Amino acid sequence: MDVFRATTIVSARKDGKVALGGDGQVTVGNTIMKSSACKIRSLNKGQVLCGFAGSAADALALVDRFEAKLADAQNHVLKAAVALAKEWRTDRAMRRLEALMAIVDKNHSLILSGTGDIIEPEDGIIAIGSGGPMACAAAKALLKHAPQLSASDIVEEALKVTAGICIYTNDHISVKEVDCK
Repeated sequence: MDVFRATTIVSARKDGKVALGGDGQVTVGNTIMKSSACKIRSLNKGQVLCGFAGSAADALALVDRFEAKLADAQNHVLKAAVALAKEWRTDRAMRRLEALMAIVDKNHSLILSGTGDIIEPEDGIIAIGSGGPMACAAAKALLKHAPQLSASDIVEEALKVTAGICIYTNDHISVKEVDCK
């Protein structure tokens, strides 16, 4: 049975801002089922952004669980991420969830996986999903060689580049930004 997939998410940090964006494509197998999905969620009154890739239903369930962990951790993103990763890895039902999460706030840019991984790259660029490697490469190049671009511009342009290459990524792009100051 084919699984619904929600694909490319990318984030960049620059000049006191962090942006997180995603494309709108959802596929089942090799068929586009929706082109305008929103895969970015604002949490904690817009201070935390969360994006997801993988099985859409699984990812949405994880976003809900992360939001609960965030409330339990008094809005401390890293503590909430550790709690979710631990539960995701050890809970019998949750271990079957097939998704990745990208979580950013003013201090952290994190990738969470079901194997208990919490990855925080040193350059502040994260990307997940089918087009993740392409979006990551594009964002890194833009950050280095296009100093006039803002964090939001870098994310948007990286997603446009990816949409031109990855068949699971489209150009219906949504980007949200958090002030890191």
